[in-house]
Amino acid sequence: MPCRAARRVYKALGRRGCFLAILGTGKTCWGVSFLIAPPGDRGLKLLTQLCDLRHWSWLWIVCGLITFGSAFVRVGRDWFGFAAAILPPTVWALAYTHAVITGEYSRGGFVALWYLTSHVGVILWAATVPEYSVPRVPRPARRGKAA
Repeated sequence: MPCRAARRVYKALGRRGCFLAILGTGKTCWGVSFLIAPPGDRGLKLLTQLCDLRHWSWLWIVCGLITFGSAFVRVGRDWFGFAAAILPPTVWALAYTHAVITGEYSRGGFVALWYLTSHVGVILWAATVPEYSVPRVPRPARRGKAA
């Protein structure tokens, strides 16, 4: 029974929808973790100068919910979910890059590259993946026709 339900959900969401649902859940959970037990702000001074990390958690939560919600819309209209998914890791990557440039956090460059490749890069790639990619079926050669 659970396999049938999972197949039904997968069929309803499609590949892009499943990706957005998983990504949205993860981003929302990451944001909630900042509310419950905020981590250290090392390398995030650019952000914490503006407001506390608990306030920044809402960026992750709201974007995660938008990303999750976009999983249920038609392909072509799901672009908003991909745009929302890119926003928080881009902001974090910029903050860590700033921390490297100012000398605040030397490890920040590696963290920024991690956000840019494993988050932003993967999201940009997934946004270009078609919902269905069916290989072209070769046509049979015509017989009986003289050249």
